[in-house]
Amino acid sequence: MMGNSTVDDVINERMSVRAFTQELPSRELIEHILAVASRAPSGTNTQPWKVYVLEGNILTEVCDKVCQAYEAISKNPELADEYQEAYSYYPEKWFSPYIDRRRENGWSLYGLLGIEKGEKEKMFLQHQKNFRFFDAPIGLFFTIHKDLGKGSMLDYGMFLQNVMISALSHGLATCPQAAWNKFSKIILPAIGASSEEMLVCGMAIGYADKSHKINTFQTPRAKVDEFTTWLR
Repeated sequence: MMGNSTVDDVINERMSVRAFTQELPSRELIEHILAVASRAPSGTNTQPWKVYVLEGNILTEVCDKVCQAYEAISKNPELADEYQEAYSYYPEKWFSPYIDRRRENGWSLYGLLGIEKGEKEKMFLQHQKNFRFFDAPIGLFFTIHKDLGKGSMLDYGMFLQNVMISALSHGLATCPQAAWNKFSKIILPAIGASSEEMLVCGMAIGYADKSHKINTFQTPRAKVDEFTTWLR
């Protein structure tokens, strides 16, 4: 479907998909997508990315372990201190306009699903789907060497974007997920990562369940003149 589309079309059609079919993409296709993505630029060609592809039993095992930890925290919030992100993805204190966009995003998504403010159990269950990769048949974990600098994270972002764009051009859907990061102490040993690696994020990948209403959710974008300054 996307084969004849321009790059702009694919970028504009990319979205975070939160419901997948159980159709398993081939290993050859995933390897092709990662090979294309690796053409992302990186400072002095350092290529800081490392990828773990999970499917089948190992996917289920990791998801089970993280879901158990997430459920334990919900019952005893003090346990949250045992699970810390290796880096701060979000600010310690939110402020406008970013907090406004965050709230709009969250309540728009919950509203689509019929979840109202105060329905904590429904919110919990929806958020927990992150830790099942939204039932995608393949889950990706991305790591980076701890000693690399902040610039390598910028390089990593371009690599991740390439993964998502290449995937969509081949009919696959994705959802990048920072939610996994606080559970890196569970994930990294389970996937065989070394002590020198830091979890960057996870990503669900597979074929979108087009019948699920959650996949009709489209996030808005600020207009160009809101974030751009022309100088002459």
